[in-house]
Amino acid sequence: MKSFKALLIEERDGKVCSGFTEMDESRLDVGEVTIRVAHSSVNYKDALAVTGKGRIIRRFPCVGGIDLSGIVEASADARFKPGDPVIATSFDIGVAHHGGYAEIARVPADWVVPLPAGLTLFEAMALGTAGFTAALGIVRMEENGLTPQKGPVIVTGATGGVGSLAIDMLAKLGYHVVALTGKMDEADYLRGLGAAEVMPRQELDLSRIKPLDRGRWAGAVDNLGGDVLAWLASTMEQGGAIASIGLAAGMALNTTVAPFILRGVSLLGVDSGYIGEPYRQGVWQRLAGDLRPPHLAAMTRRIAFDRLPEVFAGFIAGQAKGRLVVDIAGS
Repeated sequence: MKSFKALLIEERDGKVCSGFTEMDESRLDVGEVTIRVAHSSVNYKDALAVTGKGRIIRRFPCVGGIDLSGIVEASADARFKPGDPVIATSFDIGVAHHGGYAEIARVPADWVVPLPAGLTLFEAMALGTAGFTAALGIVRMEENGLTPQKGPVIVTGATGGVGSLAIDMLAKLGYHVVALTGKMDEADYLRGLGAAEVMPRQELDLSRIKPLDRGRWAGAVDNLGGDVLAWLASTMEQGGAIASIGLAAGMALNTTVAPFILRGVSLLGVDSGYIGEPYRQGVWQRLAGDLRPPHLAAMTRRIAFDRLPEVFAGFIAGQAKGRLVVDIAGS
């Protein structure tokens, strides 16, 4: 039986630890599709899982990596055959089901998406869960009636993977994008992605959030949650839409009903983890088409599989920028 390299997350003496190990296919989880992994990516969720900083992992041991792309080696599902290039992201991958930080993965067929024409396996991971989430947030706001003519769209957590990709996509679609960031030294980077304005997060007085403040935004992509999301709700224009994506600034939401019943603001939850078809393939098709970020290559770095353990601390410390792809094949 073939052995392969994997980054395994375990719990020892009540502490989360991780490291490379050799596995064989008998240790893979159940699933209809076995994939030779080409690339994975690093997301904040991955860093939380591997370091144990968040209650992300739901079982031990577990191979990390919530994203993967690669070539089908075997399939018990008629939708996929050996040789097919595919993507698998989200669901339980990397948190309760062995994930993409391994040379071989096996997953349920319903979690697998054919690689859209026009995307490479590397580009699919440069997008990964972050790109899928940003695109899904835009789709949800479009369904709520958002168009470039309605007014500005603000993106919080702008330098992160989801934020960077959302800015790039929205600017390409013709929106006036405002990037909210705590890293003003990255203002040129954000403008290079298409942000028309860069707004310092330090200027916000989150200790005095009004039930209704001056309406400023037709749309918002929020990666932070907490008081920033409460401020966004109070500053949305009539009929505005917020795509709620992340919680980097906190889980709690202290707001009032005023924006929702007096301005018709919509708070749209973006569940990129478990949303199924036809959304999943539809969003990936748009990522290969009109939502394909024009600056994807410029915001993406790549590392060898062997170097993967070095990067997680930076994500936890809030130092990540753009996207990071892990080359799994050939390791």
